[in-house]
Amino acid sequence: MHTPLLLLQLKANAQSSNAALEEVRLQLSPGGTSGVSWLDCRDRVLNLPELREIQTLLAAAGQPLGRVLASHPLALVAAAALGLETELQQEAAEALAPPAAADGLTIHRGTLRSGDHLEVSGSLLVLGDVNPGARVSAQGDVRVWGRLRGVAHAGQSGDPSARIVALQLRPLQLRIADAVARGPEDQPPPGFCEQAVLRNGAIAIEPAEPQWPLERLNR
Repeated sequence: MHTPLLLLQLKANAQSSNAALEEVRLQLSPGGTSGVSWLDCRDRVLNLPELREIQTLLAAAGQPLGRVLASHPLALVAAAALGLETELQQEAAEALAPPAAADGLTIHRGTLRSGDHLEVSGSLLVLGDVNPGARVSAQGDVRVWGRLRGVAHAGQSGDPSARIVALQLRPLQLRIADAVARGPEDQPPPGFCEQAVLRNGAIAIEPAEPQWPLERLNR
């Protein structure tokens, strides 16, 4: 028997006046059909607590959340951190086709494999994994929407405020400005992405809220 798919859609940022949880609640009918829910966030960027609340609400209604769709990649970060299926809407994917943006942010779509080396001015956003043997370097931040298992260098021009962020931060080597460190070997905390930052001249690994501030990416 085919499991029904239930599409729930949030209002766009410019049209929204309610919290995302309330918008989802209003779309659920009492005693409604059981099935798997797909949530279309459009351009809304939900954080982990917001998405967990929606996940709990849908599970209690017999309509577990199976996939999150959005028109911007940053809107999918929390969903990916929770292990949910994600889908970037086609029009957004086409808009991201150029490898570099004029505002100083370079967006690379796809996995980097052993032998690949991507070096950019400004900040770098990788929509995919960075595999062992691959290297990424940026004068600003390095942010990976996926697993970072290669080598990453942020603040290449000497910026100590640069950071490295990934959904799974397990690189062979990290560099921020002139500081160098090996990546952690233990498992990452569930439900959180991680970041590497400079603390008192040394690289520290800590949990990071999976909302990536555009003002830092665009610097």
